[in-house]
Amino acid sequence: MAGPITMIDLFAGCGGMTAGFKAARGYKPVMAVEWELAAAATYAANFGEQHMHWGDIADVPDKLIPEVDLIIGGPPCQGFSNLGTRDVNDPRNKLWKEYIRFVRHAKPKVFVIENVDRFRSSSEFALLLQETAPGGLLEEYTLSHDLLLAADFGAPQRRKRAIVIGSRIGKIEMPERTHEPSELLGLRTWRTVRDAISDLPRVPETTELPSISAEFFGKTVPGSFKSHDLHLGRRPTPLSLARYDHVPPGGGRFNLPEELLPRCWREKKTGTTDVMGRMRWEQPSLTIRTEFFKPEKGQYLHPQWDKDDPNNRVNRPITHWEAARLQTFPDDFVWCGSKIEIARQIGNAVPPVLAQAIAEHLKPYLRGKVPAARTADTLTTLESTRV
Repeated sequence: MAGPITMIDLFAGCGGMTAGFKAARGYKPVMAVEWELAAAATYAANFGEQHMHWGDIADVPDKLIPEVDLIIGGPPCQGFSNLGTRDVNDPRNKLWKEYIRFVRHAKPKVFVIENVDRFRSSSEFALLLQETAPGGLLEEYTLSHDLLLAADFGAPQRRKRAIVIGSRIGKIEMPERTHEPSELLGLRTWRTVRDAISDLPRVPETTELPSISAEFFGKTVPGSFKSHDLHLGRRPTPLSLARYDHVPPGGGRFNLPEELLPRCWREKKTGTTDVMGRMRWEQPSLTIRTEFFKPEKGQYLHPQWDKDDPNNRVNRPITHWEAARLQTFPDDFVWCGSKIEIARQIGNAVPPVLAQAIAEHLKPYLRGKVPAARTADTLTTLESTRV
């Protein structure tokens, strides 16, 4: 039996990518790096504290970087533009230079970068491509890149992420999608908001996290919280409730009557349409961002809304648990931090099922085998372990 595929997770956050790679089986994280304490604690609570380095990635000395098969992570998009200056004191390129430092010392067969959807059209990305040319810092690697939609890989969410695969064992193309909006291509249909959260209580029992704490890295943090602890309500004002009540599924701020509009919306008749929006039961959600608990930030109202029965409406934003479900975190995942810190972890994470699809795709290459063509049925996702 082949040994585990060793990997490093950089800028790991709470561990969404690691969760997906571990679900694919055969992967072993031997190092992770995350500077935010609450996120690092969440990672440690789920995957172990010993291999998590909490702190500045620049503080990890070269001699402690192990050689591995794979590096994954999402360095911030800003700052790569000055990589070519080799100015180690330039804070704008520090994090990108650190990612590449890890690649050069760990010598992975493959690395995976995930980033925001606009990354591939940025000057930072253009310079990343330049570094794979002869004489560049990544000249051993060949890059593939594309924009992947999480819904196409089993997430009940239309979240787009730029994915870059760097390989020194031959070019590796992107994974093929396993889901589609309809069954026209014979794939599984997109998972929906209903699939993800319909079994959760409509009325949260509390607005606060339990008063418990845990110790990681010698520091005390709130947690570790189970998924059901994250089913948190809010205390909306009567004005907010009146606004929520006017928004049907798929609707947004333009459904509000004039008298309920805040001045900024009343004076601006154009602009973003999904703010103060309500989800649809039978579709994937839009992107879950870090402030999903604020309806004015996006389409985050609970999807239940009966046109004919005002008593059959759920006038609240989604809870942290519901957001984690839409991100495809399994219910046995535990969390550390304040409400805002956990929301940031959820919103910043790569959906584990998307990470798992990438992991399944890479596995045969990392095992030294060129994979045969795959069908949707060959991809085991986190769906069976979500609840």
